[in-house]
Amino acid sequence: MPATSPRPSAARPRPPQRRPPRPPVRRGRPRWAMRAVTTLSVVVLASAGIGHAVMTSLDADIKRVDPFKDMKNRPRAGHGMNVLLVGTDGRDRITEEERRKYRLGGAPCHCTDTIMIVHISEDRERASVVSLPRDSYAMTPEHVDGTTGERHRGHPIKINAAYAEGGPQLTVRTVEDMTHVKIDHYLEVDFTSFMRTVDVLGGVEICNADPLKDAYTGLDLAAGRHVLLGGQALQYVRSRHADGSSDLGRMKRQQRFLAALVERATSSGVLLNPMKFRDVARAVLGSVRADKGFGTDELLDLGRAMRTFSPSSSEFTTVPIGQMGYAVKGVGSTLKWDPVKSARLFQSLREDQPLAAHKPKDKALLVPVSPQQIRVQVENGTATGGLGKRVDAALASTGFRTTGIPVDSADRTLKRTVIAYDPRWDRSARSLAAALPGSELRAVKGQGAVLKVLAGADFERVRKVRAEDELQGESGVVTGDEVGCV
Repeated sequence: MPATSPRPSAARPRPPQRRPPRPPVRRGRPRWAMRAVTTLSVVVLASAGIGHAVMTSLDADIKRVDPFKDMKNRPRAGHGMNVLLVGTDGRDRITEEERRKYRLGGAPCHCTDTIMIVHISEDRERASVVSLPRDSYAMTPEHVDGTTGERHRGHPIKINAAYAEGGPQLTVRTVEDMTHVKIDHYLEVDFTSFMRTVDVLGGVEICNADPLKDAYTGLDLAAGRHVLLGGQALQYVRSRHADGSSDLGRMKRQQRFLAALVERATSSGVLLNPMKFRDVARAVLGSVRADKGFGTDELLDLGRAMRTFSPSSSEFTTVPIGQMGYAVKGVGSTLKWDPVKSARLFQSLREDQPLAAHKPKDKALLVPVSPQQIRVQVENGTATGGLGKRVDAALASTGFRTTGIPVDSADRTLKRTVIAYDPRWDRSARSLAAALPGSELRAVKGQGAVLKVLAGADFERVRKVRAEDELQGESGVVTGDEVGCV
């Protein structure tokens, strides 16, 4: 809210209420992660106890928008606070050098690059982040086109197109209609704000098990640990072609980046340095748009309530997808939400319940590819009778798609188990190798999609593994400390 016209309630303590103050919302960033990153980092930064005067001066930097104007028949308010974070592809303040270096050329589409709901629990001890894939199938409510002024009846679109057609208001209305979750605040963050925030923090450390390369964004990271500054961080969260998982893989990387950014903000001493805090807050707030209800008092109230916020206090998931490639005439290929699982997910938000309540309790090792997607032929590479059948059964019981018909290998003298694989299925091979500790990977060009396990004398057991399944929503919930570097 503008510092010159505070709400009457801002000057006195608020009485206890079921529904706490609304959370900060960020402005259009490249991805939901970027928006959540900004929003949650602002929250954390506010917990430094910086004076009201400093915060008030920063309030003037926030551009205002009214996404709730004339909205009627909205969902009933639940407990906690819900922030809609919208990342647009705005790049007005990006320099020409940055455009070239980080592949940011071309005309912006003026649509949302990412949409995410950030729920802050009523007790301020938990943040739940739900990503809404940009290609999600959606039905707009009746509205007036923001560009042409033409009135439209409800019609199917991809959810990210709601912004181009009706701006923040249609975006909020569409999300509320689909989720039945009342949105308390709205924030947009653009490329500039994201890059500057990461730079002011001194970079953010991320870890990747596999090399990541995307010719579209210019991302080129070897496997291992990296400290990314603003431009490289932007490439990391924008990349859709770094592996074969497109938007769903990108959202996983955004979750990892968000967790790492929160860890950086809370552990680096930035919050204890008033000048550093001011610089970070200016980077965050300098190019955001927010609703009029999000101002200094809300930021400070929320910050004081979240002094103990940490990566382990946050949880991340994606709306459960029921059908990939759902074709819609005039719209194209979309992602259709699973009606039962998504309804249960949004009910948890409305009731202020942890999303991780449905999370599997097993300690299976996370791998790039689900065992259910990996086809395996087992061969006995020893003179020990029945070893092939034992290995086949153990792999099948762990979820791998074995043939069920193990055979003897041409070489019956293997001391070490070997996994023979076509290089095109290298991610599947690494996942299978994780389930067979000590095994050797051997690339065989032209072998095809079926991996071969040549069981050696060293075989002892099959380790349980699982992939983080982006399509399953509830079972795909992870906490911030699980997706950071270890």
